[in-house]
Amino acid sequence: EMAKQNSPSLAEVVKRVAEQQQSQVSDIEKRKAVLFQLQAKCQQLEKEMNSILLETKTTEREIHLQDDAIEVKKYQCENLEAQVRALYSENLKLRCDAERAQEEFEMILARNNEYREKIKAHKHLFWEMESKMPVMIELAKKKAVVEELKTKKEELTCDLQNPEGSVIKQVQEEITLLKTEITTLKDFIDKKTDLLEEEKKKHAKLRKEIEVQNKRYDAILKRLHCQLNKVHSNKRQWHWNIQQLEKKAAELRKCLGVAELQNI
Repeated sequence: EMAKQNSPSLAEVVKRVAEQQQSQVSDIEKRKAVLFQLQAKCQQLEKEMNSILLETKTTEREIHLQDDAIEVKKYQCENLEAQVRALYSENLKLRCDAERAQEEFEMILARNNEYREKIKAHKHLFWEMESKMPVMIELAKKKAVVEELKTKKEELTCDLQNPEGSVIKQVQEEITLLKTEITTLKDFIDKKTDLLEEEKKKHAKLRKEIEVQNKRYDAILKRLHCQLNKVHSNKRQWHWNIQQLEKKAAELRKCLGVAELQNI
């Protein structure tokens, strides 16, 4: 009995076993959760590592591209340096050519100035000789006439601008005469227009009468044509009748000739 009392009962054993199993299941679940977390973290770390590797490759590619670009730039710089040296040499040559051209230009300018002075002296001498020529004297006279005409033109312009000027009065008188002539011509034209209208009316009346006469003559002409056609028809009929009578007369003559022969 003491042993029975000291030994646990079956229910307690089952309960303990169940509690142990429950504890083990809980531990397993916790470990699974930790495992899932570790797996997720591991996947995240793998993704980050892949991303870092990709960035590293991209960076290496960019470094290679930059190295190539640096080489290209270096080559371009060398070419530019060569071009600069060539341009510097060409500039030196051009400077020498420019200095030589400047010297030649100064020499040509000096010769041109000397030639210009000679031309000026020659022109002055020519003008002096030309002013004494008859043609130039005549030209001077014509210039004086032109100046005089210009003066008269200015005087006439001033006179035209003055309402009381003689030219204005003369023009006004001419305008009055022209107006009178225009009025006379208008009256004459009006009279001629009236006469023309009367003539038009007469012509219209005559045209109507002529149309009536033409219609009458057309009717007469048609009637005459009909009569002429009838005459032609009668003529043909008469001609046919005459031919028939001539045939009968010929037959009668034959008959008479035969009768006379028989009587003989």
